[in-house]
Amino acid sequence: MGIAAIEPIAPRAGRGTVGKAAHLAGEVLLWIASLTGAACVILAILGAFFGFRVMLFSSGSMEPGIPVGSAALVRMTDAKDLSIGDVVTVERGAGQLPVTHRIVGIGAAPDAQQRELVLKGDANELEDPAPYTVAEAGKLLFSVPGIAGAVSSLGTPKVLAPLGAVAAGFVVWGLWPRSVSREDG
Repeated sequence: MGIAAIEPIAPRAGRGTVGKAAHLAGEVLLWIASLTGAACVILAILGAFFGFRVMLFSSGSMEPGIPVGSAALVRMTDAKDLSIGDVVTVERGAGQLPVTHRIVGIGAAPDAQQRELVLKGDANELEDPAPYTVAEAGKLLFSVPGIAGAVSSLGTPKVLAPLGAVAAGFVVWGLWPRSVSREDG
């Protein structure tokens, strides 16, 4: 019975330039995906628990302050806490899109928790045809011009399918078994 000689394992060769670039690209994409996912989770929590909503502007009634193609973040606010000059989003009724205009008048409503809001778009010459009776409205916090198209496309199958495939790829890549390298020493 002899003693078998054990061959030392050669150290793993370092990554080449292409390998380093691919690794860096993967890390950057992973960080971008992580930050995007975190932003989505934060927006979902803000919407579900704190009354925040994203509004997309497809008309020019609030120009020049809020141009067509803007996206805005609004927070649901009790009507009693609204003031003349606030920009608010209110529901118009079944089958109609909400409207976002500036409050130019506030009146009492039959219910003490409600108010009658007289609204007018900044670009409009006239006030809206009738006041809106509301218990709450979405008060505009800020808007970002030019991103409504990108935001609205996030919910389409042409965008969701590739995003889902990329997310699945990251999960598989993250869970794929790695080869174990041994260090001599």
